[in-house]
Amino acid sequence: MAALLSILLQGCALPPLDGRSETQALPPAEAASTPLGQALAAQTQAHAGQSGILPLADALESFAARVLLVRAAQRTLDVQYYIWRDDVTGKLLLEALREAAERGVRVRLLLDDNGVSMDDRLLALDQHPQIDVRLFNPFSIRQPKALGYLTHFSRANRRMHNKALVADNQAAIVGGRNVGDEYFGATDGVLFADLDVLAIGAVVPDLSTDFDRYWASASSYPIDRIVTAPRVAQVPVANAERDPRAARYVEALRRSRFVPEMLSGRLAPEWARVEMVSDDPRKGLGLAEKEGLVTHQLAEVLARPPVQSLDLVSPYFVPTAAGVDVFARLASQGVRVRILTNALEATDVSAVHSGYARYRKDLLRAGVELYEMRRGAVGPEKSGVFGSSGSSLHAKTFGVDGERVFVGSMNFDPRSAHLNTELGFIIDSRVLAEAVGRAFDTEIRAAAYAVRLDEQGDLVWIEYRDGQEIRHTREPGSSLGSRVWLGLLSVLPIEWLL
Repeated sequence: MAALLSILLQGCALPPLDGRSETQALPPAEAASTPLGQALAAQTQAHAGQSGILPLADALESFAARVLLVRAAQRTLDVQYYIWRDDVTGKLLLEALREAAERGVRVRLLLDDNGVSMDDRLLALDQHPQIDVRLFNPFSIRQPKALGYLTHFSRANRRMHNKALVADNQAAIVGGRNVGDEYFGATDGVLFADLDVLAIGAVVPDLSTDFDRYWASASSYPIDRIVTAPRVAQVPVANAERDPRAARYVEALRRSRFVPEMLSGRLAPEWARVEMVSDDPRKGLGLAEKEGLVTHQLAEVLARPPVQSLDLVSPYFVPTAAGVDVFARLASQGVRVRILTNALEATDVSAVHSGYARYRKDLLRAGVELYEMRRGAVGPEKSGVFGSSGSSLHAKTFGVDGERVFVGSMNFDPRSAHLNTELGFIIDSRVLAEAVGRAFDTEIRAAAYAVRLDEQGDLVWIEYRDGQEIRHTREPGSSLGSRVWLGLLSVLPIEWLL
């Protein structure tokens, strides 16, 4: 067995990175001369030092904005995602990247290897002279990848959770959405209510610099050093728009005026001071210093703690005992703390829900207001601050005192804090922060359970439906088996993994 394990470990070694190509983001002066730069020049010059932010809550609009931004690029596209599905929207976006490369755009695509399962398609894309594909923390054993967790658990357990798309170093999309049908409202399965922002102005070069350091990191491997395939199609995506399932996306692209109106100045963004926070990519190897972590950067940016309100949205919410102490201290100082996460019936990771459930009573006793998104609470024709067509919450945001708001990839859980790399924006905007607060006052009441303690100190879930108040004394949508399983998970020593 020891000899077999030794052979397996030797076979799992990653190749050297010697001779890997070195590329950088488009320099600001060259970026300003692109059609994108020229179209945005008047706006960015009128708001020097600030960034223009346009929220993308609607799923179809968010998809269309990505494709249209890719089509608008003329020099460079830097694209970074945790998950990229081999489905309708994934293929449409890959096709858009290939078409951009055909007109001479340099495309750099960096994907976390845990979130992709289309080796042949990506390797074919990488063969285009204008496209480079790299995998972050890759698995040397391709099938099944799960073996990598057995042979190199410490490294494989650390993933790149960042999500960003930057066009010509002039405009970018950042937020919570990965690339896949469930994130853009095109599946019969779980639909994620989510939030992205499109940014222009001062923060975009910072994002490009951050992409460069991930691209050049010791965790970023050219795909052709990891994947070998005997048969690779010359065209990775062929006629994706002809797929009948793509009809609603093709129609969204045809109807969307989002990017054209932004470029023409008819769609005015919210101009504000924006700071990017991003983990040091060495976190993917467990080598990042404290100062290089998003948690430390957030603490510095938010040096002044909330004094009136904290509205937090996190689909995967595991506060830990330390987090409960922080929220309790804020509540005791008169700060209104409201938290929205997924209900058990809506979450796609029950283990994470168990890490939250054990702290519910402590949070409620401390004066924190808890809300849990109901499954299927947001209909397909409705849209709100946190997205549309959502049966499972996926947005990651928080608002402070109605003045500042965070939008990004980071959940409020130990995995985001200690294991995965994360990325986001802190936006000094009363307009956007107050929108988050209003959502708690209006939309969330209709879409989520209000979790409370009754007179005996037991949990109750209050649902508002058709003007009626419905009280649940058991976890809504749960079975006896699921509740027993949840209780078992809550006592296991797995919190650090959640």
